[in-house]
Amino acid sequence: MGIQKKFLKTKPVCKVTFTMPKEALDSAEKVNIVGDFNNWDKKSSPLKRLKTGTFKITIDLPCGKEYQYRYLVDNSIWENDWAADKYVLSPYHDSDNSVVVV
Repeated sequence: MGIQKKFLKTKPVCKVTFTMPKEALDSAEKVNIVGDFNNWDKKSSPLKRLKTGTFKITIDLPCGKEYQYRYLVDNSIWENDWAADKYVLSPYHDSDNSVVVV
């Protein structure tokens, strides 16, 4: 699980699938991914809840960049990705952001 990357041969895009396991979310009702790739919009990228309780989304990202992101659980709890490529200090200096490199 975690992050899966599929690089396209026909264009400089990577299909990145982000997965948050049920174990990381307790009894979450909804999860959004918020990051550089969606201008940190808290509502634009909701993850789909699977029958297993896991949340998942696939996003097309231009290759050759690093993207910072976090998960917003139930509009109130910020979580990092356990499977991130790396972590960087957020501009607010109170936490780290997850990073995916494509």
